[in-house]
Amino acid sequence: MSGEIRVQVTGLTKSFFDEGRGEVYAVRGIDFDCREGEIFGLLGANGAGKTTTLRMLSTILQPSGGRAEVMGHSVSTAPELVRRSLGFYSASTALYPRLTARETIEFFARINRYPRDQVAARVAALIERFGITEFADARVDKLSSGMKQKVSLARTMAHDPPILIFDEPTVGLDVLNALELQTMIQELRAEGKTILFSTHIMSEAERLCDRIAIIHRGEILTCDTLDGLREATGCRYLEDIFVKYVRAGESAEDAAETGSKLDAGPAFDAET
Repeated sequence: MSGEIRVQVTGLTKSFFDEGRGEVYAVRGIDFDCREGEIFGLLGANGAGKTTTLRMLSTILQPSGGRAEVMGHSVSTAPELVRRSLGFYSASTALYPRLTARETIEFFARINRYPRDQVAARVAALIERFGITEFADARVDKLSSGMKQKVSLARTMAHDPPILIFDEPTVGLDVLNALELQTMIQELRAEGKTILFSTHIMSEAERLCDRIAIIHRGEILTCDTLDGLREATGCRYLEDIFVKYVRAGESAEDAAETGSKLDAGPAFDAET
């Protein structure tokens, strides 16, 4: 695949201490890269490790082990440079209720060091792009949920970062708003943005992602294009592909726990 590598993850691990269970691994030594002009999908059930991975990439969480670099900057040693290089959006992202839409976008452009003399033009362009003009000077807490979503998206893109993270962004959206968001993500890819997109919705991953990593119990079971996953499994639909990899991964994990010797990757019966 062509395109500059903008995100490089090697052996990335995150563990937490739980009084009842001891050390618990949310992410277990994962590897992947994301390139310029690519939508890279992290597909997994709730609790699979998607959000933990993205929070480490965005420097919200410190990794327990391994390496992650964003635009060549380490998330562990250069977090400020990493934050300037990306925008993070999720359906649960909060906004400051007392700021207006315009003030919100301007604030995030400034704190992410967007060129001072270009901030006003950038804010105006985003207000127009997201159809916020009529409500630009209204306080956020007075806006509808749909308009708040648009302000949140504009906030994410305020400093024009090369990398955008969308963590289950369509949760709680109706069908039309979800489709509008997906269209915007495709437009951003066409502009050369690198997009990390986490979801547990198969249709979203099928429609949007250039490559898909299936993550389960903190481990990446496979990473390929949709066509590559179809060829590897003999399944057409992503839902069936996902189930096949997850079941194979669980079988391998169960066998490992009993001391069985396993091959490096899951094997599939082409007839199933």
